[in-house]
Amino acid sequence: GCEQRFTFTKRRHHCRACGKVYCTPCCNQKCKLKYLGKEARVCVFCYILINKAQNDDRSMSPTGPSPNPNVPSEYCSTIPPLQQAQAAGTLNSPPPTVMVPVSVLKQPNNDACPREQKRVWFADGILPNGEVADTTKLSSRNSQEFSSDPETPGSSGSDPGVCSSSAPDASGAVEMVRPPVSGPWDYRLLSGLGSAVKRIPSLLPDSEDELPPLLISTEEDGGDDVLVEESPAPCQILHLLEEGGPRPLTFVLNANLLVNVKLVTYSNRQCWCLGSIGLQALGQKELVFLLECLPGEKTLPRDLFSLYLSIYQDAQKGKFVEELDNVTFTTSFLGSKDHAGMLFFPPTCQSLDGLALPPQSFLFGLLIQKLEVPWAKVFPLRLLLRLGSEYDVYPTTLLSVRFRNSVYRETGHTIMNLLADLRNYQYSLPVVEGLRIHMEMGHIYIDIPKSSFNEMQKVVNSSNEHVISIGASFSQQADSHLVCLQNEEGNYQTQANSMPEMTRTVTGASFVVFNGALKASSGFIAKSSIVEDGLMVQIPPETMESLRSALREKTDFHIPCGKNDGGEVRENVTIRWVDWTSPINSGRTSGVDGRPLDGVHSVKMQQDAEFKSDGRTIRCTEVFYQLKSPDCSLASVLSSCSVFQKEIALATCSALTPHLSVLTCSGINSLSLRISTQADMVEYQAGSGGRLLPQHYMNEMDGALIPVIHGGSASVPQTTMDMEFIFYITHVI
Repeated sequence: GCEQRFTFTKRRHHCRACGKVYCTPCCNQKCKLKYLGKEARVCVFCYILINKAQNDDRSMSPTGPSPNPNVPSEYCSTIPPLQQAQAAGTLNSPPPTVMVPVSVLKQPNNDACPREQKRVWFADGILPNGEVADTTKLSSRNSQEFSSDPETPGSSGSDPGVCSSSAPDASGAVEMVRPPVSGPWDYRLLSGLGSAVKRIPSLLPDSEDELPPLLISTEEDGGDDVLVEESPAPCQILHLLEEGGPRPLTFVLNANLLVNVKLVTYSNRQCWCLGSIGLQALGQKELVFLLECLPGEKTLPRDLFSLYLSIYQDAQKGKFVEELDNVTFTTSFLGSKDHAGMLFFPPTCQSLDGLALPPQSFLFGLLIQKLEVPWAKVFPLRLLLRLGSEYDVYPTTLLSVRFRNSVYRETGHTIMNLLADLRNYQYSLPVVEGLRIHMEMGHIYIDIPKSSFNEMQKVVNSSNEHVISIGASFSQQADSHLVCLQNEEGNYQTQANSMPEMTRTVTGASFVVFNGALKASSGFIAKSSIVEDGLMVQIPPETMESLRSALREKTDFHIPCGKNDGGEVRENVTIRWVDWTSPINSGRTSGVDGRPLDGVHSVKMQQDAEFKSDGRTIRCTEVFYQLKSPDCSLASVLSSCSVFQKEIALATCSALTPHLSVLTCSGINSLSLRISTQADMVEYQAGSGGRLLPQHYMNEMDGALIPVIHGGSASVPQTTMDMEFIFYITHVI
């Protein structure tokens, strides 16, 4: 049940109810079984089911006894929250409700609120008279940080060394007021879709002449509600977009996925601009497509909606589209079988003026032709740079053009035939994250981030004796870049594409090959040359051995290039280990307090268990790791935190599942949990949109998180760092 391996000391026990074999923590309960006529050992999962059935029987009986409010053991679950979460996930059912004997009624602080303004409600938003409370005005009692001192107000009996934080305002009460929806890119637009549309995977009609329904916001009339109406005929979309001005049309693909469409003029061309809302709730970055309109085109291409739905379904299965990934098609797409796929990349220094873009980090999708697919799969940077040169944009174009000529033809003779499998795609040129190649007058610098040391070792260890080939990342510090062209005869040539109105001083390259077969009879110490859009460095065998040692020891290495007759060195190649890291998670901010997360590494979170309530579900999609110990590596932290992060995510989902409806009604579709670990203390905060959650949610999370942090199965990291968990609430479809 806990997914741990059995060992010599971790004994097996079989459940007397279901017969399955579990370890001691997963099979440590006892209950009376009818077929035995006595109490016997059962697993946690069966214990919850049996007790639930017995409670249902008692509640159905007209003479059944009710629990005594003075005896908490009669109505409190004895199963720890983590084990409840595991049981709920295994049984594919909502976690059982746990009645808490302390603070069932939420009351504001007496000092912070006059007597006539005091309000009382149950934790699920029901007033004592049975009516539903106004959840937009719920406020929690005065809250202070939990402390190890049991006399501290608000400590609620929490364990020493664990503290949680909430956010009192000036009066001591936290107001949960739903802020108005701010515009067509507000993620909260998805809140009311569960009751407004059918909860099916796709709302895209089967007919080629129909489009998905439209979402209409009433915020312009002073409200924040949303309405859904059937989409007009495709031929009317162009008219609606022209009338709508800067505001895009919002199409509903399903209850969790919207697509904003806007008609824009980009690079003096009329284009369809499409951007998604909702993919991030599955851990997938939002996607943008900028498609040039065909002459006289008045209908919006439906194929892009189908592509969004396909990517959404893949993300549900844990398959994500990342930077420089591609999606290829086997059938006709956008009116041609030559349209073979989409290549995805983040924008860098291109102009984004006038485009309809999601506020979060997103990727652009670029249409590629059939003959360009091999390059998209094994060397996507080459293809992107070549398309930038084709349309006179640096570094690459954002605009997808239909029915264009392919920029590459049959593969022919290229150095990539030696470095990658262009036929079956079994292997490709290894790329070291953040490695940059800068060519200046008389100097070539190969900068390797120290954080990519492990990646570099894999490249060195997997290379053969005489050749080390390394793919580079695109460098935003360069003002130009080498581009590989293929002429009419099929031969490959080199040119440079540079930023407009910039003097070329630093030129980037896409790869470097160190060839250790230079003979002494050649008359050269070493030779460097440009090959296609990369760099070839030829060195003697003894220099190759020294280079390998330098790469393994993380030391800089210098290669002078020129003749060995004592003449002038023509060029210097320097391999440097640098503290610089490639930009990641640009534009991301913390939901707890709005703190920037630029440069903070994150990992995707695949959650096996499902937590559902009132047609909604909550899941953890991503975990950010901000290390504060210089001697600690991310790889070691990830290996030691795998169990801990999983248990924290499950416990948080279990605690918040009963409140999903109230949270979404309050405008909270996503939230963050930050856990800060130190040598002798673990503390946590939870928030959404830069504001901390009200205290009554923190009380629920205390009951779930504190047992996990102090539990024997959880391995709390001993290093000083912040872990930020990202959670999303979506509709069940």
